[in-house]
Amino acid sequence: VLAGYPVSPQDEEYVLVNNKCQCVTVTSKFVPSKEDPTEEVLERNIRIIVPLMARENISDPLSPPRTTFVYRLSELCRNCEPIEIDLGGAIYQAQQGNSCEEPQTCYTYDRNECYRSPVPILYHGEVRQVPAALTPASCFAE
Repeated sequence: VLAGYPVSPQDEEYVLVNNKCQCVTVTSKFVPSKEDPTEEVLERNIRIIVPLMARENISDPLSPPRTTFVYRLSELCRNCEPIEIDLGGAIYQAQQGNSCEEPQTCYTYDRNECYRSPVPILYHGEVRQVPAALTPASCFAE
């Protein structure tokens, strides 16, 4: 069961997934059935925006353009944020998704993530690779 939130206060369409990293939004709403207009059926819409200038490595502007995009609904819906559950008066932390240890493939910048790319710095005559934060501004507030 997926819980969603309304697209707008007057709308009956609910957003189930809003994955900024892969540019995918999944919505659902009840619509009249084509077979029986007195009944309502659940309609799901999947909106995918394919970034035209995406790179294989989004942090490296010199990496080759990405030509393959793979979307798995189970990965789009994963929620790795821990929640607290009350079991018999004791509070436990539980994870809402599985495979959260695996990094998510990102086709564009997710504004909630911090991306780093090595930058060559000349220091005392030696070139060193230093990781540099690229986005967002909150990366610099650490």
